[in-house]
Amino acid sequence: MRRTKPEKRRINPDIRYNSRNVQVLINNILKMGKKSTASSIVYDAMEMIQETTKKEPVEVLDAALKNVGPMMEVRPRRVGGATYQVPMEVEPERKLTLAVRWILDASSARAGKSYAEKLAGEVMDAANEQGSAIRKREETHKMAEANRAFSHFRV
Repeated sequence: MRRTKPEKRRINPDIRYNSRNVQVLINNILKMGKKSTASSIVYDAMEMIQETTKKEPVEVLDAALKNVGPMMEVRPRRVGGATYQVPMEVEPERKLTLAVRWILDASSARAGKSYAEKLAGEVMDAANEQGSAIRKREETHKMAEANRAFSHFRV
């Protein structure tokens, strides 16, 4: 086990919307170091969200991330030879990470179209409490609820 925790890297806000969440999204889309491609995908998706909803796209993204982020999750805990799935609250940093990951996975799984259109569609769905990313959050909450009997094993 390591002696000290590594310090958290500060993520600077993006240039166009001055939002950390947009920058986190760009960084997670990033493939093979092509940041310009990742940012153009995100900015195109934000423009599509702006046209469709007639709202500020950053507000829609923030609402989507808030809706998708789970409150509880299960973590394995080994007690006396048996491994229990213990429900635990999710820290804010992890909540954002999971929300972004689930939205990107759900948008990748959507059919056809460009990636920017898929991402825009999934973000708008998540903001409206529907879509695959929301379903993933519901499954996580159900799993935590089902294993509530093991909550006394919390670390």
